[in-house]
Amino acid sequence: MFIHIGGDKVVLTKDVIMILDKSALDAKDTSDFIQVAQEEGFISEDDILLNKTCNDKKSAVILDKKILYSPISSVTLAKRANFIKNLK
Repeated sequence: MFIHIGGDKVVLTKDVIMILDKSALDAKDTSDFIQVAQEEGFISEDDILLNKTCNDKKSAVILDKKILYSPISSVTLAKRANFIKNLK
């Protein structure tokens, strides 16, 4: 199954490890994690630019091989991924 995460980005649900909301992105530990991921090349140049220039990002989608930013809230993305149903 696929999840549309905003813009022109679609990801496979099986590749999703975690969806972080905006408040989690502002935390020090998460910022450190994102910085290391950026240095290691897990974040594309387009997403790095989006991260620096756009206040529209509401969540980050951590995939098995990369990290993508999304203008859609983490709650909406989780509903799209059907995570809630799978947890029950």
